[in-house]
Amino acid sequence: MNFGSDNQAGVSPRILQTLVEAASGIQSAYGNDEWSQRAEQMLGEAFGTPVKVFFVTTGTAANCLALSTIAQPWNAVVCHNMAHIAVDENSAPALFTGGASLLPMATDNGKISAEDLAAFVERTPHDAPHNMVISGLSISQVTENGLVYQPQEIAALATQAHALGLRVHMDGARLANAVAALQCHPGDITWRAGVDVLSLGASKNGALMAEAVVFFDQALAQNFSLRIKRSGQLVSKSRTIGAQFCAWLEGGHWMELARHANAMASKLSAALAATPSVRLSWPTQANEVFVLMPIALYEQLRAQGVRCTDWYASSVPAGTQLQAGEVVVRFVTSWSSTDEEITALMDLVHSRQRQAA
Repeated sequence: MNFGSDNQAGVSPRILQTLVEAASGIQSAYGNDEWSQRAEQMLGEAFGTPVKVFFVTTGTAANCLALSTIAQPWNAVVCHNMAHIAVDENSAPALFTGGASLLPMATDNGKISAEDLAAFVERTPHDAPHNMVISGLSISQVTENGLVYQPQEIAALATQAHALGLRVHMDGARLANAVAALQCHPGDITWRAGVDVLSLGASKNGALMAEAVVFFDQALAQNFSLRIKRSGQLVSKSRTIGAQFCAWLEGGHWMELARHANAMASKLSAALAATPSVRLSWPTQANEVFVLMPIALYEQLRAQGVRCTDWYASSVPAGTQLQAGEVVVRFVTSWSSTDEEITALMDLVHSRQRQAA
C-alpha cells in the first residue's frame, strides 16, 4: 500500500512501449531527433499556442532553469512559503540563477492571491542597489497543500505580477492533475492566464523520467540551450524523453492517467474523513490527501507497510490547531493506485481503531 508519492509509481505501459520503440535505430542527438521535435509540436497543440520546449530529467532542474530566465543574480522571486522551490530543492534555485534569492510568503489559505502579492511587494524593502530587486513570481499548480488554482485566480495574480514588472513561472509538476480536476483546457491555466514559463512534469503522472520547460513567452528562451548545457541537462539521447512525452500526450493519455489518480484520491479522502479521530487538513482537490490523525495510528500504519508521509506541522491552514499526539499525514495517489489498495488501507485503519477502543 504505497501512498508515499506519485513519483514512486511505475511507468504507464503505453509510455514504456513507446520508449522501447524509440530506443531502436539511429537518431540525431541533443534534441534534434524526431521524437523530441514531435513532442514539442504536440505540446504546442495541447496548450493551443506556439511554444518553445526544452526537455530535462528532473523537476528541480526544470524549475530552477526556468527561474534562471526570470531572475538575475541580484534579483528575487516571490513564492509561497510551502512551495517546492522554497522547501524541497535545497539551494538549487540560487545555484541555477547564479545567486538570486527566493522571498517566501505565508498565506492563510495555501494560495497566493493578487492582493497578497501586491501587499507583499509593497512591504518588501526595494531600495536598489541596497536591496534585492523582485523580478518574478512562482506559483505551483497543484500547490504543495494539494489545492488547485482556478483559472480566474491565476489570471488575476498574473495580471498583478505583470503590473508590478514581474514575470510569472508555474511549477507544473502536477499540472495534469489540475487540468483533470478543473476539466479545463490546459491553456486556460497557463498562457491564457498570463503564465510566462512553465515547468511541466510527467514523471509524477506515468512517465519514467520526463520533465519539460515550456516557454509561452519565447523571448525568455534566448540562450536557454546554453543554460541547459552548462547545467548538465543537455541529454545526448534526448529521444528517450521526447518519446515519453509523445506517448503521454497521444490520445489524451496524460488526462486519463491524471483523472484516475484524482478519482482514487477523492475516494480515499472520503473514507478517511468519515473515520473517527481523523480529519482533513485541506480539501482534496487533485491527487493528494492531507489529514490530521493520531501519531499512534500513523506509526501503526507505517509498521504495517503503509507508505505515507509525516508532513510539515506548519502546513496546516490558519486557525487549525494540532491536538496533542496528532500529526499531519500526506497520502498521494497515482495513475496506478487501485481500489483494492484503498480498501486494504481502510481495513487497517478500522482494525487499529477497534483495538484502541
